Amino acid sequence: MKWQVRIGLYVGLTACGLVLGYKLYQTYRQHASSTPVAVVKPAATPTNAQPTAAEPTPPLANPAPATPAEAESDLDAPVRPSGRWLASMVTYAVLLAGVLVGLGLLIGRDVSQFTAHQVEELLFDDEGEGLQNQEYEQAEELWKQGRHLDAVQLMRDYYQRNPREVYVALRIAEIYEKDLNNPLAAALEYEEILKRKLPPDRWGWTAIHLANLYSGKLNKTAQAIELLERIVTECGDTAPARKARERLEALRAEHPELVKVPPLQPTPPPSAPPPPSDSGPKLPPGFRPLNK
Repeated sequence: MKWQVRIGLYVGLTACGLVLGYKLYQTYRQHASSTPVAVVKPAATPTNAQPTAAEPTPPLANPAPATPAEAESDLDAPVRPSGRWLASMVTYAVLLAGVLVGLGLLIGRDVSQFTAHQVEELLFDDEGEGLQNQEYEQAEELWKQGRHLDAVQLMRDYYQRNPREVYVALRIAEIYEKDLNNPLAAALEYEEILKRKLPPDRWGWTAIHLANLYSGKLNKTAQAIELLERIVTECGDTAPARKARERLEALRAEHPELVKVPPLQPTPPPSAPPPPSDSGPKLPPGFRPLNK
């Protein structure tokens, strides 16, 4: 997925989540503000005790509480949530949950890719060299001293004990190719590396290096074209695939005889015309119809 598409998805999902969250909160607040509040009405004054004008009735210190029936009638009846309000709340909540799930999946995918990239960077740097320990440093010291075969043997022993550190196999192939001038041995090392499960980008660059050996020092142009076609097919829209397309076009232009032409489909023989049908009635043997 391209980074423009990912950014668009992040912006769209975030905006949808904010809008749905605001709608959900607004719907809830509107319902809460429209719910009536219970109000207690004052108790009615008894009709049989009317105060006179000369003697005003003193206020009661502890007025008698209203009866349960009067209190129940004084409270406004509670209003149950309407079906429309409940449907709106459920709709906004479900849509918001879907947006959050989609956003979580997108974040999880990007985090996993970032982690995989960091692991790849931990094993490889831009020149194909990985984290080196003391034993590997000893092999490099032998290489600096010009003892290339001893360095290759020490690296090979180290790689057999640590098969995940593919950079050692790449270094062995590089020594065979550049220092020992043995492109065939280098090609065999690269072929063994391509059998391992590597990230598409790393696998593609290794395959391009092998294709360059095929088309160059080994003079195996047909195998180079076949490998470049495999890179284009398996690596998708990556930098090695684009490089492989360029090399493939150049090799096809230099060697048109190696371009695979699909075989022609054999043309089926023409079918025999159907026999003429006799439209008239059938006559006994020895008779023929009269000419009109």
